[in-house]
Amino acid sequence: MGLAARGAGRAVPTLGRKSLVIIHGKNAAKLAVCAALSLFSLVPQSSRAQEAAAQNGSQDVSKDQVAQTPPATPVQAPDPTARQLPARPTPQKKDDQGDTTKPQNDRLFGVLPNYVTVEGGGAITPLTTKEKFKLSADGIFDPAEFVFVGVVALVNQAENDNPEWHQGLKGYARRYGNAFANQAIGNINTGAIWPSLLHQDPRYFQKAKGSFTHRFFYSASRILITRTDSGHAQFNYSEMFGSMTAAGISNIYQPRQERSFGNTLDTFGTQVLYDALSFELREFWPDVKRKFARKSK
Repeated sequence: MGLAARGAGRAVPTLGRKSLVIIHGKNAAKLAVCAALSLFSLVPQSSRAQEAAAQNGSQDVSKDQVAQTPPATPVQAPDPTARQLPARPTPQKKDDQGDTTKPQNDRLFGVLPNYVTVEGGGAITPLTTKEKFKLSADGIFDPAEFVFVGVVALVNQAENDNPEWHQGLKGYARRYGNAFANQAIGNINTGAIWPSLLHQDPRYFQKAKGSFTHRFFYSASRILITRTDSGHAQFNYSEMFGSMTAAGISNIYQPRQERSFGNTLDTFGTQVLYDALSFELREFWPDVKRKFARKSK
């Protein structure tokens, strides 16, 4: 799964063997480390600023309350006949249909599709099989995905990836089809087929609260731990079986010399690594967005 959808809409698609992802396996690890350091530099500063502002605000409010406290008034006994009104519920973000738990496509960096992130708490409604496949399809056929795959194919063309495909328009078309097939097969397996068979939820449930370190390790652990349709924690079989299935299927359309057990494991490992990175982006993207929004004011 890529970032366009974990399953449904992963934002970093799985690229082909000897593609931008596979041929630069070491660069993938470097990218993950750089992304983690970037998040650390962005999120804690804004968190500390928010905490300091909250403390200063609470102190100011306390002083104002002391200065403006009115004289005490006699307490009246409650009227037993008076109608008790329920507490006002905290408003939650709703979609067009009023569902507060449905993933919102809050695009990462304003571009990459993000259909599978659930922000906020509240009762979680499990997805039906049809909804899992729909989320997956939304991510696969999002317009941004076609552009992203096109860029990947262009890079592969420049590097002469799979030279037997040659150059020119025909060679580019084959590389584009190869990259798109890897992305689509990975998404549908990890986000729809296996989650439906194993009754697991393909969505990412954002932590949003706590220290940077706590949220970072929570997000990283989602590659191994997921949520079942009944709301319980379970080993993420969908990610492992789905990624391995996608890597195995890719041998059907890869060049013959690329069809080896070692290359299949390489594809599987890169898929899992990029899915783990996509979870970090989903967790901290709202913090990064708020930080830049304040700077723009």
